[in-house]
Amino acid sequence: MLKNITTILSVILKMNNYIKTIEIEFIRNTVPEIAAGQRAYMKNKFEFFGIKTPLRREISKLFLQNEYLPDKNRLEKTVKTLWKKPQREFQYFAQELTFKYKKQFEKKDIALFEFMISNKSWWDTVDFIAAKITGKYFKLFHSEINKVTESWLASGNIWLQRSCLLFQLHYKENTDSELLSHVINKLTGSKEFFINKAMGWVLREYGKTNPDWVIDFTEKTQLSPLSKKEALRIILK
Repeated sequence: MLKNITTILSVILKMNNYIKTIEIEFIRNTVPEIAAGQRAYMKNKFEFFGIKTPLRREISKLFLQNEYLPDKNRLEKTVKTLWKKPQREFQYFAQELTFKYKKQFEKKDIALFEFMISNKSWWDTVDFIAAKITGKYFKLFHSEINKVTESWLASGNIWLQRSCLLFQLHYKENTDSELLSHVINKLTGSKEFFINKAMGWVLREYGKTNPDWVIDFTEKTQLSPLSKKEALRIILK
């Protein structure tokens, strides 16, 4: 169970050992048997400490309290240090830490988000970064959307491309349907599962707000069977 670290946390953090302290707590809660299952589930792409999600979030919550957060100007260095570490829990923590600064995002921060998407890429981090972090960023810096999405679409990186689809995932009535149509049409014909799945996912979510548009779009667009199935799964249920 979670060790009680509240009384020592503030002392250690004041000594500028933020990353080291959370590393100690992850190590103290390691369960090798769970780690083996987590590695297998992620196709052995990453190492794990073997901490189940509820406990990991409980541990992380202590470090994400406002009084313990690093200064915003240290965010990039902190995130990149965490991203280099082998255990996947560090990347989960780094993205949750980044989201804590959502009201302080600066225009330049898109470079950090692109780094996070492009490195150690898999759906478990990319989807959080795309929908929550870049989704919030583009609401703040709407003028950056076209430039960034065109760059990501042309990159050939499927995770950046997937992010172009998913950053509007929770926009609901604020979804830019013209942009969504443009991005999907740019990626139509892709053989990548993660691209086609994301097309269907974002259309399905938008269909909860604007089902007529989604139905019309799917009828007029040569989507993959997977994308179309996912897009209409709720609407036609």
